Amino acid sequence: MTTNYVELANKIALDKRSRVLRSLVLDALEGGGRGHLGPALSLLEIVRALYDSVLNHDPTNPLLASRDRFVLSKGHGCLGLFTVLADHGYFPTSELRGFCGFESNLGGHPERATLPGIEFSTGALGHGLSVGIGMAMASRLRNEKWRTFVLLGDGELNEGSVWEGAMHASQHQLGALTVIVDFNRMQASGDIDSIVSLAPLAAKWEAFGFEVTEVNGHDIEQLAEVLGNSINPLGKPRVVIAHTVKGKGFASAENSTAWHHKAKITKDEIIILRRELQAS
Repeated sequence: MTTNYVELANKIALDKRSRVLRSLVLDALEGGGRGHLGPALSLLEIVRALYDSVLNHDPTNPLLASRDRFVLSKGHGCLGLFTVLADHGYFPTSELRGFCGFESNLGGHPERATLPGIEFSTGALGHGLSVGIGMAMASRLRNEKWRTFVLLGDGELNEGSVWEGAMHASQHQLGALTVIVDFNRMQASGDIDSIVSLAPLAAKWEAFGFEVTEVNGHDIEQLAEVLGNSINPLGKPRVVIAHTVKGKGFASAENSTAWHHKAKITKDEIIILRRELQAS
């Protein structure tokens, strides 16, 4: 029997912590008056599961040599990452309200030079996987045991550099590398199938030599179990296709390209979003 991950992702209810994290995302949006809401919400449970249960990391020592590496390749979803980092103590949650301010360390994309916990500055799509592959290769060459996780957007898979990197990772059997696809089936200008279809996505990754797993991208327990599975440093690289909902948790923003990015967000819109979050 085929699992309907789309239905599961749509139906799953958000727990208390996921709603708290979304409230912090709204704090940042309200402070900055702009931002990418939809992409941040589709990936929020993925990043939460990584930092809560999977990654070896230390907020008091962000450059811990033995830390696992995480690269948010779809850097425009940074509000999801910023919120989780703040919640874990990498910086005060109060700084979220300064998002995109002139003196703020929190810009519209992650920047390694300004914020603890960021492994690589991202924003130009298609670069993150190649960077993560370099990190995974470094782990092997140094005979160290830290792992590398790279989160890609599904629209980002239109970039040829992603598949060049995938071939390299498979060729060198980078079993310490896990690729995560935030598969919300939408990108900035519309749905995936009407722009460049990715079907059959799992079969494509398998053809490129990856071990493929599909999950409900808003199910914390499932994400933690799949992402935390042991790895073979000389085995196949892994890809986890996380079925998600763009704008998850806000009725007016779910599956909406209008909320992919807004250059100006009004106080009234924030009030509506907070009401929708309470009702979710």
